[in-house]
Amino acid sequence: MKNNKNISDRGGFGSKLGFILAAAGSAVGLGNIWRFPYLAAKYGGGIFLLVYIIFAVTFGFTLMLTEIAIGRRTGKSVIGAYKAVDKRFSFLGVLAAVIPALILPYYCVIGGWVLKYMAVYVTNRGESVAAAEYISADSDAKISFFEHFIGQLGQPTIFFIIFVLLTSIAVFIGVEKGIEMISKFLMPVLLLLIVGISIYTLSLKGAGEGLKYYLLPNFEGFTFSKFLRTIAAACGQLFYSMSIAMGIMVTYGSYMRKEDSLESSVRQIEIFDTAVAFLAGLIIVPAVFIFSGGDSSALNAGPGLMFITLPKVFSSMPAGGVIGAAFFILVALAALTSSISLMETVVAVVMEKFNLSRTKSCCVVIVLTLVLGMLSVLGYSEWTDVKIFGMQILDFFDFSTNNLMMPVLAFLTCILIGYSVKTKYIEEEVMLGEKRFRSKLLYSVMIKFVCPVCMLMILITPFVTDI
Repeated sequence: MKNNKNISDRGGFGSKLGFILAAAGSAVGLGNIWRFPYLAAKYGGGIFLLVYIIFAVTFGFTLMLTEIAIGRRTGKSVIGAYKAVDKRFSFLGVLAAVIPALILPYYCVIGGWVLKYMAVYVTNRGESVAAAEYISADSDAKISFFEHFIGQLGQPTIFFIIFVLLTSIAVFIGVEKGIEMISKFLMPVLLLLIVGISIYTLSLKGAGEGLKYYLLPNFEGFTFSKFLRTIAAACGQLFYSMSIAMGIMVTYGSYMRKEDSLESSVRQIEIFDTAVAFLAGLIIVPAVFIFSGGDSSALNAGPGLMFITLPKVFSSMPAGGVIGAAFFILVALAALTSSISLMETVVAVVMEKFNLSRTKSCCVVIVLTLVLGMLSVLGYSEWTDVKIFGMQILDFFDFSTNNLMMPVLAFLTCILIGYSVKTKYIEEEVMLGEKRFRSKLLYSVMIKFVCPVCMLMILITPFVTDI
């Protein structure tokens, strides 16, 4: 059977390792670095870790396998792939194309913030970030370096544009010579950095208590209601951690060689991704725990943890400037590998839908990204008073994609495979060149029953409680 490189002129991965590292690079992103440790700390430490790992090897495995198999079997971008599976569900392809097109711009804005911090720390100015205080233009209140930085128009725009251009380099070059080669270089570097920083953090005085807080289950005040929220949070984190329901895995699957094992590839991707998230927790939770004197509220969610709290932590560390530089290089690499996969997904759609060359498609997507991304930049500077349903522009894009569109896409994909074309559609693709599908029973139960219920939980939870 021909591999995807012959099926499509969009290109393809040249090796199984290249595919695994590229897919893992997509999965490893900002959500792994700050969101996973925060959620683990918030939802009982070891309890959340256990629940997350169980869902990663069942729920996450099922959805990732489904998307990659759809992509490889059809050899098309998301729009063509869902249409090829079942024309009645072709609208899912459109949704799967819209999601990364909306995420990419604001993700690159955040990537620009990371580049700014990386530049500050690499040039040995980290102390100024932690100590700086400014007077707000809107009030006499003191604000942090981060709040002052994003409140400007010039610098955030420059770093945003730089990040978009860095992202586009790999996509311009192509799949095998661009995305695959860059992933083979960046992912080992990322892994070495995160292992090295985590070892250093654990060597600090007082890190043991933070490690216990991170790893040991904490049942204090852990009611049944909180347990349900923990399950919903763990399920939701899988979207961030494994690039599920963004169209990415369908696109990367379309570039995967037919002779490579689907089942083992997905298992290796999820192990790599979960390991990075776990190691990020070993860096952040003990370090912040030491700095805050055991105050768990310091492990707040959102940009505040990475851009306000952690610089203060680094300034209190021996060799904090060096560790801060290494950390933000790590975060920049993680953000870059994820943004590359988002851009490639959108570029693949433009190439297939409008029959354009890769170069022209990249140019179209870059312009789209810059225009939409500037809305998020302006939302923190010139347009701070502009709110959409009470949310800032970047927050609105984030909520719309992660809390609404992605759970809907994943839920309907489960219905498509579980009840429309049946699980045999995926099983046939998994069995290519394989003697058996080891997780066949697990897959069938998850795609038909467990995953749809989890999707509904994720979709409903934000509207009934604050997770």
